Amino acid sequence: MNIRSITVLLDPGYPVVEERLAAAGAFAADARTAYEAAGISVQTVRLAIVPFPGLLGPGPVERAVSLAEQLEQLCRAAAFDYCSLGPAMPDAPLEYVDAIYDVLAATQQVFAAVTIASPDGIPLAAVQRAARLIQAVSRISPDGFANLRLAALANCPPGSPFFPAAYHAGGPPAFAIATEAADLAVSAFEAASSLAAGWAALVAAIESHAQRLVHIANALVERTSAGLTFGGIDFSLAPFPEIARSLGTAMERLGVPRVGAQGSLFAAALLADALDRATFPRCGFSGLMLPVLEDAVLAQRAASGDLSINDLLLYSAVCGAGLDTVPLPGDVTVDDLAAILLDVAALSTRLAKPLTARLMPIPGMSAGDPVTFDFPYFADSRVLSPKGAGLGRLLLGGEAHVLLGPRLLR
Repeated sequence: MNIRSITVLLDPGYPVVEERLAAAGAFAADARTAYEAAGISVQTVRLAIVPFPGLLGPGPVERAVSLAEQLEQLCRAAAFDYCSLGPAMPDAPLEYVDAIYDVLAATQQVFAAVTIASPDGIPLAAVQRAARLIQAVSRISPDGFANLRLAALANCPPGSPFFPAAYHAGGPPAFAIATEAADLAVSAFEAASSLAAGWAALVAAIESHAQRLVHIANALVERTSAGLTFGGIDFSLAPFPEIARSLGTAMERLGVPRVGAQGSLFAAALLADALDRATFPRCGFSGLMLPVLEDAVLAQRAASGDLSINDLLLYSAVCGAGLDTVPLPGDVTVDDLAAILLDVAALSTRLAKPLTARLMPIPGMSAGDPVTFDFPYFADSRVLSPKGAGLGRLLLGGEAHVLLGPRLLR
């Protein structure tokens, strides 16, 4: 297990109070040192702020670009690897969604998001706007890579340390830990004599590692002068693009012949259940993360045609964080993107669980084309084919919100 990110959650003020960022950066550096001294690798330290439209308040939305550029500069000075501006929430002017394009085009280390579902419903205009934004952002660079820094969020509360979903609720600063822990599941079931034994070994491993993380976190809180509180651990079984650190490998160690085959849903549910039963201070998703391009086996199964977008949505119903780093054809239409986002929003709302969609149309590529990025955290795969045929009249209707409710069991 590694730490994917130590994420500081902060209200930077507007105009930005530079001293707050400097103090947060000093704390993050101290935290990195403390965890690495304990033998726990830390991949990144990150900053997530309150949602930028609320921070900026009334006025020209173009200020979002200067804010993003200033924060990126200050984060570099404070040794933060990345910064999240948080989402454009449903109550924010839709122009803030469009402003995200300029933010991502003007920066390299800034993330942002759009909320497409909340307890108040699914705003159809925001879904369409998000789909147009994803298509536009794919053309910022020839390889479509900029969409790595953009996500659509469905019912995602504040406090998650994982990007692009991370944002702060406001108030005093906090920090949270995001794990990269798919290898724990691989090890637990590789050595198991039965499903029950593997499940128990995984629960024990999660709790053991979480105890170490919490012990260091509490010590950091006691000695800091920056006033940060500990927001918990998003102990997700996030992968790394190696076979031994692949969530796909873990699912296949349970006996699934290949991810995408029948039995995969059960495997996902069993792994997620172990996370649910483990005791630790949790935040964010704390589930399975199935990012196609970040997982060596998932990338292979997508390339072979075994794993589809609908499969990933199905598994999200029992475990994960939604659709992540999904390579799509460069000519995917706005309507097809909106249809995918609507499915994510509906699943999230009916199941009352947070989900995200990070979709990556790749310019000039068609379904089935090989995908290779010069990026150490991505594996090679192929472009997936959406089952899109455009949205019909009613799904493109004029309702401001669709008020789906969670399923009631009577």
